[in-house]
Amino acid sequence: MLLWDGWSVRITPVNGGGREDTDLDRALRREAHKRKSLGFFTSFLRFSLSTIFIPFIGSVHSKTRSSPVLSIGLLVVGAILLIGYLHSGSGGSASVKEALSKVEGGSLCTFEVQRALPVLKKAYGDSMHKVLHVGPDTCSVVSRLLKEDDTQAWGVEPYELDDADANCKSLVQKGIVRVADIKFPLPYRAKSFSLVIVSDALDYLSPRYLNKTLPELARVSADGVIIFSGYPGQQRAKITELSKFGRPAKLRSSSWWIRFFIQTKLEENEAATKKFEQASTKRSYKPACQVFHLQSLH
Repeated sequence: MLLWDGWSVRITPVNGGGREDTDLDRALRREAHKRKSLGFFTSFLRFSLSTIFIPFIGSVHSKTRSSPVLSIGLLVVGAILLIGYLHSGSGGSASVKEALSKVEGGSLCTFEVQRALPVLKKAYGDSMHKVLHVGPDTCSVVSRLLKEDDTQAWGVEPYELDDADANCKSLVQKGIVRVADIKFPLPYRAKSFSLVIVSDALDYLSPRYLNKTLPELARVSADGVIIFSGYPGQQRAKITELSKFGRPAKLRSSSWWIRFFIQTKLEENEAATKKFEQASTKRSYKPACQVFHLQSLH
């Protein structure tokens, strides 16, 4: 149990490497170290000003009239050092809060998609030129994809965008991101996208709706479907899940997913799976979520 900024945070080990919890733990440790260092730095600065600089300035002032320039210079340097350190500390706080928000908000695997993009580009090559992302916080993934060269991206947000920022609202207004219930047919023609990437959203669907949603995702893709799903045992915020998704996540094992793919006649994309594993090994990338590669419907 770690206490940070008034929050009590429990770090739970994650199956399959647990990269997300490890990163969060390290971020919290770095923040605690920064705060401790900041306290020492501030005390040192005050001590220096009161016991070294000020007496020194006073002694110089008694001997020469040019001391105001020196005193102002010393104060400016001290202020710049303090402001710079505070700024770096605030950046660390923001990164920790963002990581916490992703985990508590139920979009752990959506965050993982962004980490995996370099590996996906290596594995899929030209197939990454026209991508549809489906899942919570899709605006962040679409924004990241649009920054890549020769990449077009669209998104489907399965849930309401109550707290959307200005960038996300702009994507919605342009029709790049849609809010749609994925339990029903998607508003796209067959093979509209080269790849479909789905994260977190399937973990909140019962098998009854998965039977319809997964084939639909395969229908609108031309080169495959990539699924990012949580590992059994991953900690999710129950209150946040119920308020946003209507039900807690059902985190299923890889064997369950494989049986389900067979039942729904969805085939694994073995070539893409092999390339993804090779690229992951080369980049020392360990997914914090389960990643499945499926073929499109022919």
